Amino acid sequence: MEVESNLVNRVANSRLKTINLEEFYPKEEIVGIDLKVFLFKELILKEKEYREALKEIDWDNYRNKFVHVFCSTDAIIPMWAYMLISTYLQPVTDKLYYGTQDVALSKYYHSIIRELDLSTFEGLPIVIKGCSKHPVPPSAFMDLTAQLRPVARTIMFGEPCSTVPIYKKSQQRSK
Repeated sequence: MEVESNLVNRVANSRLKTINLEEFYPKEEIVGIDLKVFLFKELILKEKEYREALKEIDWDNYRNKFVHVFCSTDAIIPMWAYMLISTYLQPVTDKLYYGTQDVALSKYYHSIIRELDLSTFEGLPIVIKGCSKHPVPPSAFMDLTAQLRPVARTIMFGEPCSTVPIYKKSQQRSK
């Protein structure tokens, strides 16, 4: 006995657009450099020793990687120390950030989202996908929502089949 199916996939047939922030996650290996290893008694950065230590590092180990520089102690690191290490890293990577991995990813996503062409989402319902294998920072969801709000008809969070409403543009009534 054959059963006729009149099921319609309304999600597939809708104008609904899904944005998956995980697609923008860095493809490069993420590597952190903790300046703690350069400190004397984890408190003081000695300029001469720091300069010598930086010269000894094989910077090719950081080639084409997502690098973030931070200090895990409460030591006061002079600004020139960050500037100096960046002179070694700049030739080997174009993804160089200050801060913990979370901070670096937030900055990375912020720059990516600011560059997106959102005109393709004009007047459309948008779902910002929620589940991912990689740690997409909350700031990325905030930045994307703020960028989409002026152009999208609606913004939802989750999966196309199960969403949480976030924003709906009010309808202008004509007189």
